[in-house]
Amino acid sequence: MEDPKKAKAIVILAIDPGTRFCGYAIAAQTGNHTGVCAHGCLIFKAQKPLPERLLEFHDAIETLIKEWHIDKIAIETPFLGKNAQNFLKLGYLRGIIYLLAQRHRVFIEEFTPRSVKQQIAGFGGASKEQVACMVHTLLPRLGPQVLREDETDALAIALCCLWKNRIQSAL
Repeated sequence: MEDPKKAKAIVILAIDPGTRFCGYAIAAQTGNHTGVCAHGCLIFKAQKPLPERLLEFHDAIETLIKEWHIDKIAIETPFLGKNAQNFLKLGYLRGIIYLLAQRHRVFIEEFTPRSVKQQIAGFGGASKEQVACMVHTLLPRLGPQVLREDETDALAIALCCLWKNRIQSAL
């Protein structure tokens, strides 16, 4: 896919936030053409105090927004798992995402974890491994490389957002 910085495109930043590992994917839609432009995993040192990691998260996401001229951010809606502390920390990260979206005039699109699994793997109760396998199937250019689950989750969210955009633009 051509560089979205040069073409008129809708550019999406999909984020799987975490205070230790944050998966991200940059995807774009230009007319009928869609594709993933970049992806990765931000790693924050556990030894650093949480406020420092939050600042690093903020700066890294803001850099991606500016560098790629992001039009939309895609994230999963949170769910309260077994650890309330993790849920609280996710809330901090989501607050940063919302702040950056507002500051840079970027729309946020949210997807439930169940809907991402349903769209990618065909089953809302799919495991992370099944989702990762389908991401590799749907994006053969990734090749055989093993990606962190944070990164495959972000790629799955990006695909869901691309597909939703494509459906809406066709209507």
